[in-house]
Amino acid sequence: MNLKPTFLAAFALLVGLFGCEQTSTDYQQKANNPEFMHAGVRRITDIIRHDIFAPTVSSRIYAYSAVAAYEALVPGYPAYQSLAGQLNGLTAGPQPEAGKEYCYPLASFNAQLIVGKQLVFSEGEVEDLKEKTFEDFQKMKMPKAVYDRSMAFGEAVAKHILAWSKSDNYAQTRSAPKFTIDVESPARWRPTPPAYGDALEPYWNQIRPWVMDSIAQFQADPPMPFSTDKNSDFYKQALEVRDIVNNRTQEQEDIAWYWDDNPFAMEVSGHIAFAKKKISPGGHWMNIVGHACRKANADIISSAEAYVKVACALADAFICSWDIKYKTNLIRPESYINQYIDQSWQPLIQTPPFPEHTSGHSTISMAAAATLTGLFGDNFAFTDSTEMEFGIDPRSFNSFYQASEEVGMSRLYGGIHYRRGNEAGLKCGKEIGQFVVTDLKTRK
Repeated sequence: MNLKPTFLAAFALLVGLFGCEQTSTDYQQKANNPEFMHAGVRRITDIIRHDIFAPTVSSRIYAYSAVAAYEALVPGYPAYQSLAGQLNGLTAGPQPEAGKEYCYPLASFNAQLIVGKQLVFSEGEVEDLKEKTFEDFQKMKMPKAVYDRSMAFGEAVAKHILAWSKSDNYAQTRSAPKFTIDVESPARWRPTPPAYGDALEPYWNQIRPWVMDSIAQFQADPPMPFSTDKNSDFYKQALEVRDIVNNRTQEQEDIAWYWDDNPFAMEVSGHIAFAKKKISPGGHWMNIVGHACRKANADIISSAEAYVKVACALADAFICSWDIKYKTNLIRPESYINQYIDQSWQPLIQTPPFPEHTSGHSTISMAAAATLTGLFGDNFAFTDSTEMEFGIDPRSFNSFYQASEEVGMSRLYGGIHYRRGNEAGLKCGKEIGQFVVTDLKTRK
């Protein structure tokens, strides 16, 4: 008996069952889900917290990963445009092949996490999220060619962004000399308890700005003239810090702890000291971006736009604040009060290891608030639940500006900044944020 026709028929059936690609028609719609963007940012935030990156360094990580996510996504949305030629030093990157289909949200997610992975220590954490999320994309049953092409495009964009990152002077600042403490002048910063840590990132003003022309573009108001005279304004502002902390209300204490956001907080028990890992100031505001996007039902490209603008505003605000911090090199309230007013006084929250003026948290918070206001409008009420994982109840705000102004007051309530340092930071941060809103063009 001739079995050849039967064999050929069976082979054809197997090819039909297992060789043909099982695809869906709605994978693009499923992929256009902003939760992929939110999940990527959140995982980067968790890793930054775990690895205890400085707030300044964290802002760099957020900015590069947000730019990568945006640049890999934008070719799929004709109403939006690339940031090449707008961000300092960023040239045009890889382009998708004409006439070919891509899943741009997949490309964006891949670019975001490749860049994030390169800039953090806990690469395994990034890999865990990639594996889970790529499974989600694969379950959409998009054609293999589209999947592979999109992954390759995301990787190409990530490589372009990482190459750009290498020219921002970050590597050079890693080998800069140690900051020298000025022991001769009573006005200058000195390490504070309990860790008495070295000065943090004293050369951050040498990092290439993102949207600003240079660090000279925005100049914060100077601190009050230093004095130990009890009738001087400087002495009085230090006395105000002491009195507020000593006579604080429960609401003031709650606000101070809510915005503490100190990734370097040290807990001391007897002879043992250990770090209490908290979210960074920039991470807190990137989380607020997610809250705002969800409330506004922002789609994936609008969410990418919000993250990248806020991340760039945060990064530039840190550069500006750190520039004046180390130029003025001003003594912290804790050191001044202990030496000239009350040697046993302690702030409510822990003083971080860098000079006082201006308040970095105030500066970056107002920069983020101004940017978010430009994107979502004023009087955008929201509830922030960022601190729930640390056992702190959510707080609600009538606007982004209200939240940022509360940040400024929180540093006074906590005893780590003078009022002028907060106010100068808020003013400078607002100018930076408003500049990012108008100067960084995301829509055609």
